[in-house]
Amino acid sequence: MADSELKLGEFGFAGDDTVVPFDVGPLDVRGRMVQLGPLLDQILARHDYPEPVARLLAEAVVVTVLLGTSLKFEGKFILQTRTDGPVDMLVADFSTPHSLRAYARFNAERLEALLEAGETAPQTLLGNGVLALTIDQGPHTQRYQGIVQLDGTTLEEAAKTYFRQSEQIPTDVKLSVGKLVLPGEGGRSEHWRAGGLLAQFLPKAPERLRMPDLHGGDGDPGGPAHEVTDNAWQELLALVATVEHTELLDPSVGSERLLYRLFNEHGVRVYEGTQVRDQCSCSRERIRGILDGFSAEEITDSVEDGLIRVNCEFCSKAYEFEPAEFSAEA
Repeated sequence: MADSELKLGEFGFAGDDTVVPFDVGPLDVRGRMVQLGPLLDQILARHDYPEPVARLLAEAVVVTVLLGTSLKFEGKFILQTRTDGPVDMLVADFSTPHSLRAYARFNAERLEALLEAGETAPQTLLGNGVLALTIDQGPHTQRYQGIVQLDGTTLEEAAKTYFRQSEQIPTDVKLSVGKLVLPGEGGRSEHWRAGGLLAQFLPKAPERLRMPDLHGGDGDPGGPAHEVTDNAWQELLALVATVEHTELLDPSVGSERLLYRLFNEHGVRVYEGTQVRDQCSCSRERIRGILDGFSAEEITDSVEDGLIRVNCEFCSKAYEFEPAEFSAEA
């Protein structure tokens, strides 16, 4: 048994904000699961987004940590949406081995109009556009980017499409976002939680990986479109479909316990998890480096009330600079 392999019951549970890898040998399935608690609550509370916006960003964060923690090299995984809806941008940025940051951009007036009309579906709030998933291995390397159209689809559906288009791996994704109400000295308080499960079909025999193309044709005219008919994969889909959204959120269940509920008949193995941290990469030095590249005119245009002020969109930290710091270089 590998040193990192954990058997349920031998070690403590990974707990919140930790991505737990797993595999189910008899089904040729590998995957990852996460339950986000304090980390997500900190990110969303910092920005104080309207609830529908917070829910969308929470889903983006779950997808990002599930995919970002799979990187086997030093780098970044970036999820970004650009759409024509009132929530026109979501960005979640994961830097190996454990740093996460995220923010959302929205039009308050358009959002309020939809909420008053009772139109709160995620697809409506996002509108049409694209989801870009980018892997960045750093300087002197070429970025890899997968693009998925968002045309009335949810982020969960778009993540599945990404794997079909970009990696040709049968993948199932399940996301859940909600609030946990806890009693306290000042009364009850609400805290954001989210959970996600990603499972992939990776059989050793390549012929079992044959997938229909996006138009429904895979050489088998009698087979249903967009479906892998292998029995093991179909069983996996049936099992994942039984997961309740509340189970993905419930801190008393935990990732390992839920995986055991799902796959105990087949023998699920879980491995040491990756803890994710709310950690922005901004710094005074980084921002000063950007301002050093500004022209004298751009520096002048950036001055307000005698100072250059820069706010990080991710962590909301404010930085102030004296214009004289750049006059010599300008």
